Amino acid sequence: MSGLGVSTHGRSASQSTSLYDFSSRNGSLAFMSSSSSEADDDDTPLPFPEALPRSDFLAVDFDPETYLSALRERHQTLEDLRTDLRERSAAISTELLELVNSNYSAFLSLGNGLHGGDDKVSDVQMSLFGFRRGLEDLKSQVQAKGNEVAALNDELASVRSDVETGRRMIQADDLLRDLEARLTLGSLPPSTPRTPALIAKKEVVNDEGWFSESEDEDADEENVGMIGTSPAKITALLESLHKVDKLFDQLGRDKPFVVRAEERRLRCRNTIMLDLSNAMREAKRAGSKGQGRLLSYMGIYRKLGASAEATKILKGK
Repeated sequence: MSGLGVSTHGRSASQSTSLYDFSSRNGSLAFMSSSSSEADDDDTPLPFPEALPRSDFLAVDFDPETYLSALRERHQTLEDLRTDLRERSAAISTELLELVNSNYSAFLSLGNGLHGGDDKVSDVQMSLFGFRRGLEDLKSQVQAKGNEVAALNDELASVRSDVETGRRMIQADDLLRDLEARLTLGSLPPSTPRTPALIAKKEVVNDEGWFSESEDEDADEENVGMIGTSPAKITALLESLHKVDKLFDQLGRDKPFVVRAEERRLRCRNTIMLDLSNAMREAKRAGSKGQGRLLSYMGIYRKLGASAEATKILKGK
């Protein structure tokens, strides 16, 4: 009983054993006294154990070993516990039998209720097959639409790219036309008659917005008496030519349009460089009056990476 964790009132079994050994060694009187006291302790009844709750066995995670290990403080022998569990098992079997007997007719009618169930299952299967086929058809339609939308998106991107290419071509052609027009006007001899209204109109259209010092440079030109192209105008022409170069790079140098327009661009560049060299020679001949312009022209040559050519002009070569 001590091994099962069952407690007793009075002295424990180990204490009784020690008394027994002591009395064996020291005489029968001590043995009789300890035996009488032990008998008194054994006659003390154990507390009646409470019934095990049925809900403990209904737990989802019920484990017999864990449950039995939790019964350490229960005042009950192992044999009594086994007897209790057997009685509970028999009672549950009896209840189950009574339950089956009371619902026997319902069990018998269950087969009749399931009669013809194969046909119903077949109908459900056919419905599911039809639903699956409809889903597959819908999936194929959605996939076809997705492919169509992807193709349209690619086409739209191609159209946008073509539109952007066309816009750059038009912009490059406009810049070249403007450069050709301005260079043609700038290369006319001084004796060519031009009406004041036409001159004023061309200066407003072409010069305004390209550079901010055009009026000051024109005033300086009139004061000095020079007829060469001013540094501000040459700078504006070179800026337009640089924009054309950038557009050609964006379009691609191998494009047919760029290949055909390259000749026009080179002609404009050569004309600008010729005007720049003539203007620099004229500023050099003007002496101290053209010193400011001479420095400006040299700065333009330096930006173009043609400082050697400017040096040749200064040396009179």
